[in-house]
Amino acid sequence: MTGAVLALLDSASPLRAPFTLFFLLTAPAAAIAAALRGLEPYGRTLTALAGAIAVNMLVAQVMLAVHRWSVRGGVAAVAVLSLLLLLPIPLRERISGKRTQK
Repeated sequence: MTGAVLALLDSASPLRAPFTLFFLLTAPAAAIAAALRGLEPYGRTLTALAGAIAVNMLVAQVMLAVHRWSVRGGVAAVAVLSLLLLLPIPLRERISGKRTQK
């Protein structure tokens, strides 16, 4: 989260680049890992990291294709996509919880 804040505020801190890179890898990876709870830990970690790289590449490719590339925009887009990946998880848990209670 610190990386996203530093990037969005356009901070001149020397920690901006490593924290932003950490955010760009962990935000989508955490969202994907949460969605893949049925896999073994090693498989989930590997799949989540590969998915995070794919999400980042997709965001960069789309932003370059529409000629709207910016660091702030990229960080915001990855954050929004990560949140969208997390949205169905509570709904799925609620539905599966109702099924097991019957």
